[in-house]
Order: sequence, then C-alpha cells, then structure tokens
Amino acid sequence: MTVEYDLAVVGAGIVGLGVALAASRQGKKVVVIERNAKAVGASIRNFGFITVSGQKAGDHWARAMRSRDIWAEVVEEAGIAVHHRGTLLPARRDEAADVLEAFLKGPMAAGCRMISKKEAADIVPALRLSEVRSVLYSPHELRVESMDALPKLALWLAAKHNVEFRWNTAVRAIEGSRIETSRGIVHADATIVCPGDDFSALYPERIAPHALSVCTLQMLRVAPAAPVPFGAAVMSDMSLARYEGFAALPEAKALAKRLDAEEAESRAAGIHLIAVQSGDDSLVVGDSHVYGDAQAPFAEVRLDDLILAEFDRVFDLPGRQVVNRWIGTYASSKEHTVLVDRPADNVRIVMVTGGTGASTGFALGEQVIGDLFGSYSVFQEISQ
Repeated sequence: MTVEYDLAVVGAGIVGLGVALAASRQGKKVVVIERNAKAVGASIRNFGFITVSGQKAGDHWARAMRSRDIWAEVVEEAGIAVHHRGTLLPARRDEAADVLEAFLKGPMAAGCRMISKKEAADIVPALRLSEVRSVLYSPHELRVESMDALPKLALWLAAKHNVEFRWNTAVRAIEGSRIETSRGIVHADATIVCPGDDFSALYPERIAPHALSVCTLQMLRVAPAAPVPFGAAVMSDMSLARYEGFAALPEAKALAKRLDAEEAESRAAGIHLIAVQSGDDSLVVGDSHVYGDAQAPFAEVRLDDLILAEFDRVFDLPGRQVVNRWIGTYASSKEHTVLVDRPADNVRIVMVTGGTGASTGFALGEQVIGDLFGSYSVFQEISQ
C-alpha cells in the first residue's frame, strides 16, 4: 500500500521540526525524513539558548519573539527542562554601556531593564562586577539542553501530532510528489527541504547562487570547582559588538573600534562570549566563528584559549575545568538571516543562514507553511 502525505520534511534539525510542528498544527499529515539515526548537526551542538534580545531588528527579531512563545508551549508538553530564563549583559567598557543605553531606547527593549550590580550578583553570583559599568537584564530568553531537547521534541511530535519519522533515510531526488529515498519511494503533495549546511545533496543549483559559506565554531563545557547558580544566560562586551540587534546601533561603532584595538585576535576569529548552565551545573561556553567553503575539521587550542580568557574576565570561578570540547557548523550568509527558495510550486528549501536556528526556527516554520499552503500571506521577501 502506498502511504501518501500532505507534506514531507527533509531534515530533522530544529528548522525541520519547526516546519513539521507548524504543518501538523494545521492538520497536515507529515513525514520527516532524516539521513542520520538522530539529529547530529548544528541543532544539538549549540547553546540551547533561545535568544531574543540582540537579534537583528525587524522580521528576525519578530521571529525570535514568536519562537520563544512556541518554545514556552512546547517545553511544558514535551517534558523539556528549562534550566534558566533571561539574559544578563554586563558592560565592562564605557562604550559597551553606551550601546546598552541606546538599545533600551528602541522598540526591541520592551521588557528589558537596567539592574543594579547587587541584583546581577543575586542572579549570577560568579560575575566579576568591580569593573562593570552597567548591567542590562532581558527576561525573554530560555535555555534548554539541545542534545536532550531535540530527541524529546521529535518523540512529542510523533506521539502528540502523529508526525512520522524515517531515520537513517537519505533523500536522493524529488520529482513532483514523488520522493526517491535510500529506503524506497515516498509520496507527498509538498516537500520542504531543510539542508542545514549541506549545499550539495539536494538542489545544489538553487543554493549555489546565494553564495553561502559554512561557519565553524568552537565550544566548550566548563565545570566549576563547586556548584554555582546561574539564574540567567550571560553575554559580554564582545557580544554587543557582534549580535546585530546591538552591533547595528550607531553607538556600537565606538565599541567595535575599541575592541578591534584591544582584542584584535579575538575579533578576527569572531569570538564573543555566551555562557549558559546545564542541569549538572556545568556551563556551556563559546564561541568562535571561522568561515569557509567547508567545515574546518580541526579545533585550535588558540581559539579555545581566547574564549576562556574572555570567560575569566567576566566570571570569578577559580579551579574551573574544561570537561568537553566540540565543533559546530552552520550555513552562513552575508546578506540574509534566513533563506527560503522555491524550486517548484510544491517545494521549498528552508535555511536559517546564521547561528539562530533554535531562536527563530519555530516561527520560520509557521511562515513557510503559511506561504506553501496559502493559509496566510507572509512578508514580501522571506529570504532576508
């Protein structure tokens, strides 16, 4: 018997799962086809940090806000632990404090506020605050453990929304409603391809004109010598000069200039700081950003040392140890935050072309499903 679906989703990363959720909520019969036995790419190698404040102004920030709301619904139903909420941004330089003040005057700062050093220390006692000028608190963010959250999300989609998963199955070709896979033919009225940073397996001729690169990043798991509570994620001055929601502000130019002078090596390696806590009290810390036409397979000790140097400037954690190191990759574009291409009326290629898939993938899924099935009109140009 031939099983037919309303939608086939190729790829079980966070973008693919976001698409599957949006379609299933519209009553569509969905199959997700994944070439690996489980998600192993960017979606499980990241911070599990659903970030709102700092996202690029406009549609991408709106996607982050909507995705955060969907995450808040999903974690309750899927049994996904939220380890902490919100973000602290301590400014150590006057120029960084100026960026925070400018951000607070804009529309993306709704709900955010400056807090005292005492309040900051109550939330994250390990912060070094003697040289901090000011601290911004954002209440919007959620922190989940990606390597746990993605499998639970897939199980929940199968149990709650009857999404079928075909693991260890590679898609070789898509022709109309016929999908040729390594385990036979699948029939679906529509297909959405979520390739991550694989630019050659499907529709390479459609992806190539967008001049995407692969960003390789290095990340660390750091164990404090004794348990230290983290009531929020923490970012630093380096983040304010990198995250577009801050870095695009006119006031950020002076900060970038100072960091280029003081931290030239780190800036060249795309290093900034994010630190989040896991259920075992360890901290996920990162990261660097190196761009090329393929993954950089070998980690550099130099880059880890630069990340840890910034970490030690922000935190007072004597005796901390690195207990794990890994490399992540994602598709990157100099022009767009997301890319949606239409090879055919019933086919879409969907990518988050930056390191914000966990933060924006759910809302992007809703937009693409709305566009594909005509349930509502999305903004004029999705690839932006």
